[in-house]
Amino acid sequence: MLVLNREEIQRIYTMRDCLRDVEQVFRDHMEGHVVTPVRTAIDHPKYGATSLYMPSYLESDDYVAVKIISIFPENHTHGIKALQSVILLTEAKTGQHVAMMDASLLTIMRTGASSGVATKYLAKEDAACCAVLGCGAQSLGQIQAVMEVRDLTQIILYNRTRARAEELKETLLAQYPDWRGEIRVAEDANEAAEIADIVICSTKATTPLFDGARLKAGAHINAIGAFLPHMQEVDLTALRRSSKIVVDTEEGALHEAGDLLIPASKGEWSFDELYGELGEIVTGKKAGREHADEITLYKSVGIAYLDTAVAKSVYERALAAGVGTSIRL
Repeated sequence: MLVLNREEIQRIYTMRDCLRDVEQVFRDHMEGHVVTPVRTAIDHPKYGATSLYMPSYLESDDYVAVKIISIFPENHTHGIKALQSVILLTEAKTGQHVAMMDASLLTIMRTGASSGVATKYLAKEDAACCAVLGCGAQSLGQIQAVMEVRDLTQIILYNRTRARAEELKETLLAQYPDWRGEIRVAEDANEAAEIADIVICSTKATTPLFDGARLKAGAHINAIGAFLPHMQEVDLTALRRSSKIVVDTEEGALHEAGDLLIPASKGEWSFDELYGELGEIVTGKKAGREHADEITLYKSVGIAYLDTAVAKSVYERALAAGVGTSIRL
């Protein structure tokens, strides 16, 4: 079995690689080559935390993987990362477990890439201003992916605790030293959302982050933070103003997307109003953005076949590069 840590993965796998893998596996899913049970979520009320168990099988590639991810928001008080994850990769022809890898970085990358693919097809071609609401672990991957598919000139950061936004600003300045755009920290989520062409929602909020009436015409929203039924980042107004509401998978949204489940439970919105899945747009079965002024929304709760796709790619790159530690169990 090959064991890969975060640093080794960073050396051989980029966001551009991840975008390509994620877009392809959305195609594979639509063509029926993917088997993905609904993930199992185990809550830890004592710690305000959640553990997710996420299996998937890529028939076309003959790999199975299961990811275990723990989200413990209070870990910062112990000096431990809030998001911790591993992937076990199995070669499906013989059932051999071929790799175990740190998945914390890959979770951030594939979630960002999912939004990047959605942005590619749903945001305006000339989208230049991106607002990031929530500057936690997932936010950097979101920005990296959007930067790959759109030429941004401005990034606006908002976080409930301003210090987190300032930290992300410094990280971005270090990562993109040659980028000539502006990065600023906003005091208010509405202030950030109302001028953005792309709004990224990346929090664990249980109430909406901004007033949907403040969105400007032509805005695109990537709502990726609310991954459980009781969580909500986007209000009913934003849903009503969106001409296309797209999800990673409808099955996952029906089980976990609080942004949609909460208004549906009140009779204020219906899943009949979904435009479709991102894979349908990627494969051309449905149109992406059609008008400059339409508001679009991508709602993602995460899907395990993205993890299997990136793990398979990382494993094969690691073998080719001679990276990782081989162990016997």
